[in-house]
Formats: sequence, structure tokens, C-alpha cells
Amino acid sequence: MPEVPGVILAGGLARRMGGGDKSLLGLGGWPVLSHVIDRLRGQVTEIALNANGDPERFTGFGLPVLADSEPDFPGPLAGILAAMDWAAAEGLVRVLTVAADTPLFPVELVARLHDAAPTAAIALAATVDPERGLLRQPTFGLWPAALRDDLRAALRAGTRKVGAWTDRHGAVLAEFPAGRVDPFFNLNRPEDMLLAERMLGT
Repeated sequence: MPEVPGVILAGGLARRMGGGDKSLLGLGGWPVLSHVIDRLRGQVTEIALNANGDPERFTGFGLPVLADSEPDFPGPLAGILAAMDWAAAEGLVRVLTVAADTPLFPVELVARLHDAAPTAAIALAATVDPERGLLRQPTFGLWPAALRDDLRAALRAGTRKVGAWTDRHGAVLAEFPAGRVDPFFNLNRPEDMLLAERMLGT
């Protein structure tokens, strides 16, 4: 498998958590971001963080911090674009993104995404919901750096939904079993933190 860097997307506004950085909240004695880094390390060759505002608040994690290049917080696609630009500057073909508020994502994420799309196609993680069927996890994907200018143009034209852009490029889905614990469970509300504590305990 070719070299793949990883970018943790932490550029959201966390309104349902009351604002601030969800990734810096304590979970099991460590910041959520520490759990995400530990999960990612070993799957990628290097790690960066996509976040806006003062980067000094993340100094203790030792990661380069990539701000959105597009203004007004246009959503996760802006973080994905920042990741693609960073990978291209590093001379790499693809980049992985994961969400900063999802501390239990699969440890075989990169391998499974690569197997689903071993060439330069977009590969997105997906899980099966017994009621809603196959659900895409749009912030967990492998992204070809060559599509960065196309994505930049789409953002400037008003595209905000990840699926609206990836559908135009024939994204491939890599299915992950949900099992007893949803590997893509994310922290949106304060009560989710309590649930995540229990999940980490099991």
C-alpha cells in the first residue's frame, strides 16, 4: 500500500456541545483527541490536524495544524480540501481524513478503504443500519490529492454536502460492520460523552 498521511478534522463549531473544541474534552482520563491520535497512529505515515482559530491550544499534541483555506466555516469539505492541499505539498497522492469527535473508529480503517479503492478513486467508510440501510461516513475517507482544485471550485460555487461532491466523482464505499458498538459513534451532545465512557470500558 502506498504512503498515506492522515488528517484529523476538528474544524467544526460544536454547537450541540455548547461550542468550543469537542476534541479537547476529557474522555477516560485523556482528551478525546488523544484517543483519536492513538487510533490513527500506525495506520498512516504522518498526522496533521485541521482546526481553525488559535493553533496554540493544540501545541501539546505535537501535530501540524491546518486551517481551512476557504472562509466562513463552509463545513467538512473545507477540512478535506485542507488535507488534500497538505498531502499534495508533501508529494503524496492520497490522504486519509477522520473526525476528531469519533474516538472508536476502526483500527483497520486505512487498509479497508485502500482495498475498496486501490487506485486513485475516493473511498468512503460506510456502516449498515438495520432500518436505514447502508450509511456513508463522509468524514472518514481516502481522498485523491489530484481532485483538490475541483473541490475548491465546488466549495466556491456553494457545495457544502460531502455526498453532493463525492457522488460526482464515483466514490467507492468500504463497508464496516457496526456490531455491538458502532465504530463511527461520534460525540455530539454531553450525554454522548457518558456513552463513550461506557464504550471505552468495554
